[in-house]
Amino acid sequence: MTAGEWILQRTDNSRFPYRLQLRQAERPLLTLWVQDRWPGAAQNIFCLREKEPPPGDGLLEEVERVPIVALQRRGVRLSVVLDRARYKRCDFLFLAKTYKGRPGEGYEQIFWQTQQSMRQRRPGARLVSQRRPAAYSVRIASEERYPWRFPGGDVERGRLAAGDYALLDGDKIAAVVERKTFENLLAGFGVMPALHQQLLELATYEQHALVVEALYEDFLSPKKVHHYTPAFCAAAIADMYAAHPALRIVFAANRKTANEWTRNYFAAVWRTLERPE
Repeated sequence: MTAGEWILQRTDNSRFPYRLQLRQAERPLLTLWVQDRWPGAAQNIFCLREKEPPPGDGLLEEVERVPIVALQRRGVRLSVVLDRARYKRCDFLFLAKTYKGRPGEGYEQIFWQTQQSMRQRRPGARLVSQRRPAAYSVRIASEERYPWRFPGGDVERGRLAAGDYALLDGDKIAAVVERKTFENLLAGFGVMPALHQQLLELATYEQHALVVEALYEDFLSPKKVHHYTPAFCAAAIADMYAAHPALRIVFAANRKTANEWTRNYFAAVWRTLERPE
Protein backbone atom coordinates (compact mmCIF):
# COMPACT_ATOMS: atom_id res chain seq x y z
CA MET A 1 0.00 0.00 0.00
CA THR A 2 1.40 3.39 -1.02
CA ALA A 3 0.94 6.81 0.59
CA GLY A 4 0.49 8.52 -2.75
CA GLU A 5 2.10 9.18 -6.11
CA TRP A 6 5.02 11.37 -7.22
CA ILE A 7 4.65 12.79 -10.74
CA LEU A 8 7.34 14.89 -12.44
CA GLN A 9 6.59 16.61 -15.75
CA ARG A 10 8.69 18.73 -18.09
CA THR A 11 7.39 22.24 -18.88
CA ASP A 12 8.14 24.93 -21.45
CA ASN A 13 9.08 27.42 -18.71
CA SER A 14 12.80 28.27 -18.81
CA ARG A 15 12.92 29.35 -15.14
CA PHE A 16 10.92 26.39 -13.83
CA PRO A 17 11.48 23.62 -16.37
CA TYR A 18 9.72 20.95 -14.24
CA ARG A 19 6.34 20.57 -12.56
CA LEU A 20 6.18 18.26 -9.55
CA GLN A 21 2.90 16.95 -8.17
CA LEU A 22 2.28 14.83 -5.06
CA ARG A 23 -1.04 13.05 -5.24
CA GLN A 24 -3.10 11.16 -2.66
CA ALA A 25 -6.27 9.23 -3.45
CA GLU A 26 -6.19 10.54 -7.03
CA ARG A 27 -6.18 14.14 -5.79
CA PRO A 28 -3.29 16.63 -5.83
CA LEU A 29 -1.83 17.16 -2.36
CA LEU A 30 0.92 19.54 -3.45
CA THR A 31 1.84 20.93 -6.86
CA LEU A 32 5.10 22.81 -7.36
CA TRP A 33 7.04 24.33 -10.22
CA VAL A 34 10.68 23.41 -9.63
CA GLN A 35 14.05 24.28 -11.12
CA ASP A 36 15.56 20.82 -11.45
CA ARG A 37 14.69 17.11 -11.38
CA TRP A 38 16.35 16.46 -7.99
CA PRO A 39 18.49 18.52 -5.57
CA GLY A 40 22.21 18.00 -6.03
CA ALA A 41 24.88 17.93 -3.34
CA ALA A 42 24.79 21.07 -1.17
CA GLN A 43 21.85 22.33 -3.23
CA ASN A 44 18.42 23.56 -2.22
CA ILE A 45 16.00 23.84 -5.12
CA PHE A 46 13.69 26.84 -5.02
CA CYS A 47 10.06 25.92 -5.72
CA LEU A 48 6.95 27.87 -6.60
CA ARG A 49 3.53 26.67 -5.51
CA GLU A 50 1.09 26.26 -8.40
CA LYS A 51 -1.99 28.44 -8.01
CA GLU A 52 -3.75 27.47 -11.22
CA PRO A 53 -3.23 24.48 -13.56
CA PRO A 54 -1.22 25.38 -16.68
CA PRO A 55 -2.90 25.54 -20.10
CA GLY A 56 -3.00 22.32 -22.08
CA ASP A 57 0.14 23.10 -24.07
CA GLY A 58 2.17 24.20 -21.02
CA LEU A 59 3.31 20.67 -20.13
CA LEU A 60 5.54 18.89 -22.61
CA GLU A 61 5.97 15.36 -21.24
CA GLU A 62 5.91 13.19 -18.14
CA VAL A 63 9.43 12.48 -16.87
CA GLU A 64 8.67 10.04 -14.05
CA ARG A 65 5.87 8.59 -11.95
CA VAL A 66 6.89 6.93 -8.64
CA PRO A 67 4.84 5.54 -5.73
CA ILE A 68 5.27 7.40 -2.44
CA VAL A 69 6.07 5.12 0.51
CA ALA A 70 5.63 7.67 3.30
CA LEU A 71 4.65 11.30 3.89
CA GLN A 72 5.06 13.22 7.13
CA ARG A 73 4.42 16.86 7.96
CA ARG A 74 6.47 18.29 10.86
CA GLY A 75 5.90 21.97 11.39
CA VAL A 76 7.37 23.76 8.37
CA ARG A 77 8.74 20.55 6.82
CA LEU A 78 7.14 17.89 4.64
CA SER A 79 9.21 14.70 4.40
CA VAL A 80 8.78 12.30 1.48
CA VAL A 81 10.07 8.75 0.91
CA LEU A 82 9.78 7.30 -2.59
CA ASP A 83 9.59 3.65 -3.63
CA ARG A 84 12.90 3.34 -5.45
CA ALA A 85 16.51 2.44 -4.65
CA ARG A 86 18.18 5.82 -5.26
CA TYR A 87 17.07 9.44 -4.92
CA LYS A 88 14.23 8.44 -2.63
CA ARG A 89 14.31 10.71 0.46
CA CYS A 90 13.70 14.44 0.48
CA ASP A 91 12.14 17.32 2.40
CA PHE A 92 10.18 20.39 1.40
CA LEU A 93 10.75 23.41 3.62
CA PHE A 94 7.91 25.98 3.76
CA LEU A 95 8.91 29.42 5.02
CA ALA A 96 6.61 32.37 5.69
CA LYS A 97 8.39 35.67 4.95
CA THR A 98 7.34 39.29 5.49
CA TYR A 99 7.93 42.03 2.94
CA LYS A 100 10.37 44.69 4.17
CA GLY A 101 8.60 47.92 4.95
CA ARG A 102 5.17 46.31 4.45
CA PRO A 103 4.04 45.00 7.85
CA GLY A 104 1.25 42.47 7.70
CA GLU A 105 2.05 41.49 4.12
CA GLY A 106 3.90 38.27 3.52
CA TYR A 107 4.88 35.69 0.97
CA GLU A 108 5.89 32.03 0.89
CA GLN A 109 9.27 30.50 0.10
CA ILE A 110 9.56 26.76 -0.59
CA PHE A 111 12.85 24.87 -0.79
CA TRP A 112 13.38 21.26 -1.88
CA GLN A 113 16.15 19.51 0.06
CA THR A 114 17.70 16.05 0.27
CA GLN A 115 19.43 14.29 3.14
CA GLN A 116 22.84 14.92 1.55
CA SER A 117 22.23 18.62 0.96
CA MET A 118 20.96 19.09 4.53
CA ARG A 119 24.10 17.44 5.92
CA GLN A 120 26.47 19.53 3.80
CA ARG A 121 24.73 22.84 4.37
CA ARG A 122 23.83 22.63 8.06
CA PRO A 123 25.52 25.30 10.20
CA GLY A 124 25.63 23.06 13.26
CA ALA A 125 23.75 20.42 15.17
CA ARG A 126 20.33 21.68 16.17
CA LEU A 127 16.69 20.66 16.30
CA VAL A 128 14.20 21.58 13.59
CA SER A 129 12.84 24.38 15.78
CA GLN A 130 14.84 26.41 18.25
CA ARG A 131 11.91 28.52 19.37
CA ARG A 132 10.61 28.05 22.86
CA PRO A 133 7.15 26.53 22.51
CA ALA A 134 4.17 28.60 23.48
CA ALA A 135 2.63 27.68 26.81
CA TYR A 136 0.83 24.38 26.52
CA SER A 137 -1.76 22.73 28.72
CA VAL A 138 -1.34 19.41 30.52
CA ARG A 139 -4.08 17.45 32.24
CA ILE A 140 -2.99 15.16 35.06
CA ALA A 141 -5.23 12.27 36.02
CA SER A 142 -7.14 12.99 39.22
CA GLU A 143 -5.93 9.79 40.87
CA GLU A 144 -2.24 10.47 40.17
CA ARG A 145 -0.30 10.81 43.44
CA TYR A 146 2.85 12.92 43.64
CA PRO A 147 2.54 14.00 39.99
CA TRP A 148 5.29 15.12 37.68
CA ARG A 149 5.86 18.84 37.21
CA PHE A 150 5.59 20.87 34.00
CA PRO A 151 7.12 24.32 34.57
CA GLY A 152 6.00 26.80 31.95
CA GLY A 153 2.85 24.86 31.14
CA ASP A 154 -0.74 25.25 32.30
CA VAL A 155 -1.58 22.26 34.50
CA GLU A 156 -5.02 21.02 35.47
CA ARG A 157 -6.43 17.96 37.20
CA GLY A 158 -9.15 15.88 35.63
CA ARG A 159 -10.34 12.55 34.33
CA LEU A 160 -8.42 10.76 31.57
CA ALA A 161 -9.78 7.81 29.61
CA ALA A 162 -6.23 6.50 29.15
CA GLY A 163 -2.86 7.36 30.60
CA ASP A 164 -1.85 9.58 33.50
CA TYR A 165 -0.79 12.74 31.65
CA ALA A 166 -2.28 14.33 28.54
CA LEU A 167 -1.21 17.22 26.34
CA LEU A 168 -4.28 19.26 25.44
CA ASP A 169 -5.00 20.96 22.14
CA GLY A 170 -8.15 22.86 23.04
CA ASP A 171 -10.74 20.25 23.90
CA LYS A 172 -8.76 17.48 22.20
CA ILE A 173 -5.97 15.28 23.52
CA ALA A 174 -2.84 15.71 21.40
CA ALA A 175 -0.62 13.25 23.30
CA VAL A 176 -0.97 10.93 26.27
CA VAL A 177 1.58 9.31 28.57
CA GLU A 178 1.13 6.38 30.95
CA ARG A 179 3.49 6.52 33.93
CA LYS A 180 4.78 3.35 35.58
CA THR A 181 7.15 3.01 38.48
CA PHE A 182 9.33 -0.09 38.75
CA GLU A 183 6.90 -1.62 41.24
CA ASN A 184 3.85 -0.63 39.15
CA LEU A 185 5.12 -2.49 36.12
CA LEU A 186 6.13 -5.53 38.16
CA ALA A 187 2.60 -5.67 39.57
CA GLY A 188 1.22 -5.40 36.04
CA PHE A 189 3.16 -8.49 35.00
CA GLY A 190 1.01 -10.47 37.43
CA VAL A 191 -2.18 -9.50 35.59
CA MET A 192 -0.96 -9.35 31.99
CA PRO A 193 -4.47 -9.47 30.40
CA ALA A 194 -5.45 -6.30 32.29
CA LEU A 195 -2.12 -4.65 31.40
CA HIS A 196 -2.63 -5.48 27.71
CA GLN A 197 -6.07 -3.85 27.79
CA GLN A 198 -4.57 -0.72 29.29
CA LEU A 199 -1.82 -0.56 26.68
CA LEU A 200 -4.24 -1.23 23.84
CA GLU A 201 -6.28 1.84 24.77
CA LEU A 202 -3.14 3.92 25.19
CA ALA A 203 -1.96 3.03 21.68
CA THR A 204 -5.21 4.27 20.12
CA TYR A 205 -3.79 7.80 20.41
CA GLU A 206 -1.43 8.81 17.60
CA GLN A 207 0.99 10.44 20.06
CA HIS A 208 1.47 8.27 23.13
CA ALA A 209 4.09 6.67 25.34
CA LEU A 210 4.48 4.31 28.27
CA VAL A 211 7.21 5.85 30.44
CA VAL A 212 8.80 3.60 33.06
CA GLU A 213 10.74 5.11 35.97
CA ALA A 214 13.37 2.38 35.79
CA LEU A 215 15.98 1.01 33.43
CA TYR A 216 15.38 -2.13 31.39
CA GLU A 217 18.37 -3.73 33.18
CA ASP A 218 16.56 -3.36 36.51
CA PHE A 219 14.03 -5.97 35.39
CA LEU A 220 16.89 -8.40 34.70
CA SER A 221 18.40 -8.11 38.19
CA PRO A 222 17.53 -11.01 40.54
CA LYS A 223 18.04 -8.68 43.50
CA LYS A 224 15.38 -6.26 42.28
CA VAL A 225 12.59 -8.35 40.74
CA HIS A 226 11.66 -10.11 43.99
CA HIS A 227 9.29 -13.02 43.41
CA TYR A 228 9.65 -12.95 39.61
CA THR A 229 12.61 -14.30 37.67
CA PRO A 230 14.59 -12.07 35.30
CA ALA A 231 13.62 -14.42 32.46
CA PHE A 232 9.93 -13.95 33.25
CA CYS A 233 10.29 -10.14 33.30
CA ALA A 234 12.21 -10.13 30.02
CA ALA A 235 9.53 -12.29 28.41
CA ALA A 236 6.76 -10.04 29.75
CA ILE A 237 8.38 -6.90 28.35
CA ALA A 238 8.99 -8.61 25.01
CA ASP A 239 5.33 -9.64 24.98
CA MET A 240 4.32 -6.00 25.45
CA TYR A 241 6.36 -4.97 22.41
CA ALA A 242 5.08 -7.85 20.27
CA ALA A 243 1.41 -7.42 21.19
CA HIS A 244 1.45 -3.65 20.69
CA PRO A 245 3.85 -2.84 17.83
CA ALA A 246 2.74 0.81 17.71
CA LEU A 247 3.31 1.34 21.43
CA ARG A 248 6.19 3.60 22.49
CA ILE A 249 7.89 2.27 25.61
CA VAL A 250 10.50 4.46 27.28
CA PHE A 251 12.73 3.20 30.09
CA ALA A 252 14.03 6.15 32.12
CA ALA A 253 16.59 5.89 34.90
CA ASN A 254 14.43 7.45 37.60
CA ARG A 255 11.45 9.68 38.33
CA LYS A 256 13.30 12.90 37.45
CA THR A 257 14.48 11.55 34.09
CA ALA A 258 11.01 10.22 33.26
CA ASN A 259 9.47 13.60 34.08
CA GLU A 260 12.05 15.41 31.94
CA TRP A 261 11.50 13.05 28.99
CA THR A 262 7.74 13.57 29.13
CA ARG A 263 8.04 17.35 29.46
CA ASN A 264 10.25 17.53 26.36
CA TYR A 265 8.02 15.07 24.49
CA PHE A 266 4.94 17.20 25.12
CA ALA A 267 6.85 20.34 24.07
CA ALA A 268 7.96 18.65 20.83
CA VAL A 269 4.43 17.47 20.03
CA TRP A 270 3.12 20.96 20.75
CA ARG A 271 5.57 22.43 18.24
CA THR A 272 4.19 20.14 15.55
CA LEU A 273 0.72 21.54 16.25
CA GLU A 274 1.79 25.18 15.92
CA ARG A 275 0.97 26.73 12.59
CA PRO A 276 2.76 29.77 11.11
CA GLU A 277 0.47 32.74 10.67
